[in-house]
Amino acid sequence: MSFMRFYLLLTLLCSNALMSACSSSQQPSGDANLSIGAIPSGEYSSFSQYFSKHVSVFGVHVFASSNTPDDKVLHAAHVLAQYLDNDEDGVVDDAALLAEMTERPGGASLIMFADEAEIENSGVFDSESLDSFRMQDLYGEETHPAGSSANGGFDATLEEVWHLISSKGHSGLRPDVFGEEEGSALAEAMDLARGGHFQDIPSSYPDGAWYHYDDPTCEYQCQVTEYFYWALTSLLGAQDYPGRCDEIAVEWELCSREQVQSGDVAAFELLTDATYSLPTVLPDGSYQSE
Repeated sequence: MSFMRFYLLLTLLCSNALMSACSSSQQPSGDANLSIGAIPSGEYSSFSQYFSKHVSVFGVHVFASSNTPDDKVLHAAHVLAQYLDNDEDGVVDDAALLAEMTERPGGASLIMFADEAEIENSGVFDSESLDSFRMQDLYGEETHPAGSSANGGFDATLEEVWHLISSKGHSGLRPDVFGEEEGSALAEAMDLARGGHFQDIPSSYPDGAWYHYDDPTCEYQCQVTEYFYWALTSLLGAQDYPGRCDEIAVEWELCSREQVQSGDVAAFELLTDATYSLPTVLPDGSYQSE
C-alpha cells in the first residue's frame, strides 16, 4: 500500500463556517442514524463533484461515489462507529479523540470509490477545492461486509478506517504517545519491531525483526501508521483466520493476540493501556447502540 493512501490531501486552514459545521455535528449517532444521505451543502458542496453519497458518524464523514455499492458504504460507516464507540453505548469512548477528528481544520473524512481506477480517474488528487480537508480513502472492491475470509480476502475496511482514526485522531491528540514522528512511544515500539531505527527502508531487515514493511513509497510516518494497524488489529483478532498468517508474513509475523503479547511486549503494553481507550473488540460492521 502506497504512502499516498495515508497522506492523500494536506491539511490547510479551515474557514469559520467549516469549524461551525464540524462542531455542530458531534452528537452521538446511534445505528438508526447511520443512513446514506445527500452531500452536505455549504463548505462541503464541492464534494458533490466527486461523491453522491454521505454518512455522518459522530461528525466524522463518509463520502462515496455513485459507483460504490450502498451496502459497502454503510459497512464502512458501521465499522467507523464501532471503532469510536467500541462498547456501543451510543457515546464515543474518547471525547477528546472525536474533537481532534472533527474540530481541527479540515475535519476527518473517509472517501470511497469503487476501485483504484475510479479514484485515479476522478481528479480528486488534483482538486484544489478539497485541499483543506483531511481524508483517507477506501475502495469498494476491498470492502467486504460479510467479513474477512480465506476465500473472500481481508476486509480492508478494518485497515483504512483505522488509518483515518489513527492518523487524523490519535497522532495529533497524543503526539508523544501515538505520534507518527520519531520518538513517540508508538514509533519506538515500531523500531524495536523492525530491529532498529530506519528513516529509509533498509535493503533487508535484521534477523529477528517481526515487522518488515518494504514499500519504498511508505516513509517513516507511514511506517508508524502501518505498524499501529498491524499491532492493534492482530490484538483484536482481525488477522487470525485460516491462511492469513502466511499471507501477511512478508510484512508482519504476529497475527494473533497471543503472538503480539509474547512477541511484541512494547506494543502489547501500549495498546492495552486503558488510559487511551483503544478498541478492545473487533468491529463486525453491525453497530447497535443501546
